[in-house]
Amino acid sequence: MAVPGEEHAGEGIHVALSAGQLGTFLGLPITNTLITSWIVVLVLSAVALLMRRKLALVPSRFQTLLEWAIEGVYDYVAEVLESRTLARRFFPLLMTIFLFVFVANMMEFIPGIGSITFDHIPLLRSVNTDLNAPLALALISFFVIEFTGILTLGFLKYGSKFITLRSPVDFMVGIVELIGELVRVISLSFRLFGNILAGEIIIAVAIFFVPFLLPVPLMLFEVFIGFLQAVIFALLTLFFIKLAIAEPHGVHEEAHAHA
Repeated sequence: MAVPGEEHAGEGIHVALSAGQLGTFLGLPITNTLITSWIVVLVLSAVALLMRRKLALVPSRFQTLLEWAIEGVYDYVAEVLESRTLARRFFPLLMTIFLFVFVANMMEFIPGIGSITFDHIPLLRSVNTDLNAPLALALISFFVIEFTGILTLGFLKYGSKFITLRSPVDFMVGIVELIGELVRVISLSFRLFGNILAGEIIIAVAIFFVPFLLPVPLMLFEVFIGFLQAVIFALLTLFFIKLAIAEPHGVHEEAHAHA
């Protein structure tokens, strides 16, 4: 494993923050992180097809364990959203986000990532060390959250969470919540990007200075961090969906007042 774009030259380690462009296709750039993301999708698709073929009416121990884990996560999603109908709708998305982020994070530990080069550019690079990938995931999450809120509550009621003329205080609170809603794209993407990139840099520095002692425990720690970041991204998406479908502030108060 190597840091994206690192060069072990005599003067130290050079880190490239941007993905390496290997070529173009129909005018679109083909980067090393894009190729790695294709590999992640192929791996997930192959595992899904293989597991589908292995499913049996009389489950094996592994299938039983897998079904237990999936059922536990599904029940948790249903509990948070307070609806099994909504859980059936969003569970596939949340699991896809988790699996993609997790497998992409684990890819950085495969030998050859960052060290096999093509025209002096690493052929493969950890997906989430390219800000474009976490940003794309954050935008998907953001639009799902916003459209869910609009479709569930209606455009006017959902919009009243952010723009309300009940009082100057409520108006300012709504503007702050609107800004917070938009900032989620930045926080989701930079949290994932920063943690994964920082982990790779730390491991590269450890390999450079203490190659026979420190890298192994750091790699084990980064495996945990990669798993944790995948969980956090999926959970934040779930919680934001829950907030999006909640009634606007003041609705319950008005209902009690009329009662």
